[in-house]
Amino acid sequence: MSNFVFACGSVNGLTLAQKRETLKALRESIKAEVAAKRDARAVAKVEKAIARQAKVEAKAAKVAERAAKKAARIAALEAKLEAMKNPVGTKARKAATKPSKVKVYKGTEAAQLMAA
Repeated sequence: MSNFVFACGSVNGLTLAQKRETLKALRESIKAEVAAKRDARAVAKVEKAIARQAKVEAKAAKVAERAAKKAARIAALEAKLEAMKNPVGTKARKAATKPSKVKVYKGTEAAQLMAA
């Protein structure tokens, strides 16, 4: 914004040619300020659109990251469940052995085994 200084204290003291020149300069100044504001609004609009797009991309990346973490967690839990189904070590050996024949005890032998 530019302030115009007149040769005398008021516009009334100017000649007609000076008034016309002043009006012309004011119009050009106004036109320049309007164009500058229009350009500033256009730049702000573009920057806002870029910021909005970046926000959307960040949200999509966050959602993808959460989905990946969730999938990894599910896979770990499934692996843990699968490990529980298949015994390891002594439990695996015990499960792999064939069951022995059933022994039937009669009389005193049965009583002794029950007491023990």
